[in-house]
Amino acid sequence: QVQLQESGGGLVPAGGFLQLTCGGSGSILKNRAVGWFRMAPGKERELVAAISWNGGSTWSTDSVKGRFTIWRDSAKNTVYLRMTTLKPEDTAVYYCAAGSVRAGVQPFSPIYWGQGTQVTVSA
Repeated sequence: QVQLQESGGGLVPAGGFLQLTCGGSGSILKNRAVGWFRMAPGKERELVAAISWNGGSTWSTDSVKGRFTIWRDSAKNTVYLRMTTLKPEDTAVYYCAAGSVRAGVQPFSPIYWGQGTQVTVSA
């Protein structure tokens, strides 16, 4: 069974930072594009950032540009999302998802999902 696991969520004040980590069972993340999604209460799930299979390309949605950074450590089969200057509107459950092998970032098509980690930003 393929499993992805997120960690690093928590409660932070506005202006603070968090770093999320996405790991997977076996080498599931190896050579796959990976994306971070979030779902806030009452809103649709949205793709926040994505990274290509080899880390050569990244993409982020406009609302987080300049604040969130996605990168991967291929040796550890891990993908990270560093979130800085957090705002209350960033509050959501954040999910990582693995996409296709040797895929780029656009379009990003998720195949495997993690269970999510809660990020709460207080005003």
